[in-house]
Amino acid sequence: MGWLPVGDSYEISLVDGKVAARTSGPRSTGRPLKTLPKVLRDSAEVDRLRQLAQWLDRHAAECLARVDAWVVSSLPVPTGLLARVWPDPAWRDALRDLVVLGDDPAEAGFLRDVTDTGDLRVVNLDGETVRLSPASATLPHPVRLPDLADLREFADEIDVTQRIEQLHRGTWGRPADLRDRDTTITDFRGTRVPNRLAARAATLGFRVSGSRVACRVWEGGRTVEAAIWFDEDYWDSEATLGTLSWSVVDGPTLRLTEVGPVAWSEGMRMATALSGAVTGTGTKA
Repeated sequence: MGWLPVGDSYEISLVDGKVAARTSGPRSTGRPLKTLPKVLRDSAEVDRLRQLAQWLDRHAAECLARVDAWVVSSLPVPTGLLARVWPDPAWRDALRDLVVLGDDPAEAGFLRDVTDTGDLRVVNLDGETVRLSPASATLPHPVRLPDLADLREFADEIDVTQRIEQLHRGTWGRPADLRDRDTTITDFRGTRVPNRLAARAATLGFRVSGSRVACRVWEGGRTVEAAIWFDEDYWDSEATLGTLSWSVVDGPTLRLTEVGPVAWSEGMRMATALSGAVTGTGTKA
């Protein structure tokens, strides 16, 4: 943003998300001062700029959270919506370089630009920039990417940095030898973890309710929740984890063989993040 005059001697602006000042006038160097002058610290102009910086931080966090939800659930997003939000730096920062699918699920590419009309410019695995014009685009969860290994390798070659965990998100595959009647994973049961588990779980973006931690995924036309239990005495002492299971929200508990690939991966990712355990149930990519 530009520099705003404050009084006769200074100008203020946001620099790297913080309020900065510089001197004004014919002898000004144009460089920001190392610290905010005392005379400006309590001014109304500086206070308004601080409030703007706080709002921009919240807005950026909300954009990242929304795009992360799109990726986790592989939701189709109207390209008209992408066109409307792309000019916003916070949205663009969250979306740029994510792997996107258009009408052909076999043609994945890294999102580089969105035109005013909703056309997508992506870099494909051949290194070519192509233009896609689908009505909606999908930002897929990595378990839904058949070329995941190739995409990861190519992303490293062209130095892609994703603000959302997509390509390098930990993934777990559902084992083929599960018994049909089983409904719980016991790999994490009895694992003792550091105190304040609930606060740590919330920081990682998981839902905490009572003595359970959960995450939700939209998959197969329904919302599926993975939940892991822990002992209730968690505020001042270590917590002990229990079993991990999946259920349809407002519906039945699922057999392990009924859990979809995304819900399985995200549930295992949650439990592993909370426990720090290395588990043999499923394969982490």
